[in-house]
Amino acid sequence: MSPQQKSQDETQTLQNWFESLNALARRIAANMDNSLRQIDDINMQVRLLSFNAQVQAAKAGEAGRTFSVVANEIGNLSTKTARVAESLAAETTQDIKQLAEISDRLAADVSGNRFVDLALTNIDLIDRNLYERSCDVRWWATDPSVVDALAKPDSQSFRHASDRLGVILNAYTVYFDIVLCDMGGTVVANGRPEQFKSVGSSVLHCEWFQQALQSRSGNDFGFQSVHASPLVSGKNILAYSCGVRAKGEADGQLLGVLGILFNWESLAQTIVEATPIEAVDKSSVRVCIIDRAGNILADTRREILKERLAIEPLAPLIQAGKGFRIVESSSQRQLLALATAPGYETYSTGWHGLIIQTL
Repeated sequence: MSPQQKSQDETQTLQNWFESLNALARRIAANMDNSLRQIDDINMQVRLLSFNAQVQAAKAGEAGRTFSVVANEIGNLSTKTARVAESLAAETTQDIKQLAEISDRLAADVSGNRFVDLALTNIDLIDRNLYERSCDVRWWATDPSVVDALAKPDSQSFRHASDRLGVILNAYTVYFDIVLCDMGGTVVANGRPEQFKSVGSSVLHCEWFQQALQSRSGNDFGFQSVHASPLVSGKNILAYSCGVRAKGEADGQLLGVLGILFNWESLAQTIVEATPIEAVDKSSVRVCIIDRAGNILADTRREILKERLAIEPLAPLIQAGKGFRIVESSSQRQLLALATAPGYETYSTGWHGLIIQTL
């Protein structure tokens, strides 16, 4: 059994125990309520009996005086019993409520800590994977076919660069396409020309192009977060870029920009949807990746880029780096578990893994 599976089993055992404890508290409350109702019914009968006895004693005059005293005492005893029952009901209800609250809190602690660990695993996987993307673009920007196409631009050099980029794409299936751009931001070659007709398109105002254009050396890279790109028929991508420099040297003259268009959802959706959430919790749990502004970048509800979560409830968790809290509103009660990207090597998205459970 793997450590992860062992941890999941232990967590499930604790959750089952807390659920049993809650069920026990509910049964005790139900039994106590039923017993108190029976006491009330008996007391009502005793009061009626006492009242009738007092009426009959009054009718009997002097002969019924002693019986009247007994009837009064029975009535007094009934009143005292009712008071004891009321006190018991109040005390027991409060104790059971506290027991349920403690059990709920312990269950939330167990779930919260586990969800934090899962959120951290998710965002760590993403950081580790995307670190490779930043390395890829800096490496491929030095490819001789790419450098030559911008140093000696003509149809033959562009075709050769396109063929070379196609070979790279066949080996790295995580990319939609790779595009080569001149200094004016025009795409002059791409790796999948038969699928994406991007040659001639302008990327001058794209964030990833501008970052690479302003880079100081071939050791730097540009980046643009999740967005739908017209270069790949509106699919969601991450774009990484690097300046292509003379002779492929890090300090060479800037000739243009290489951009790699990463298939974001194939990574992110796989990770969030594969998060090991217990079947019983699936319907109440939402797993997300969000950026620093709260934009949803990956989501088991598939609301990518369609929603922005309020950062305010998450602020204490973001400040701490990871953790969980319970947030209540007039309509619902939610457990929020968050972990901030720890970074890998020299790379970090700065994004957050987030799991939301409706309680």
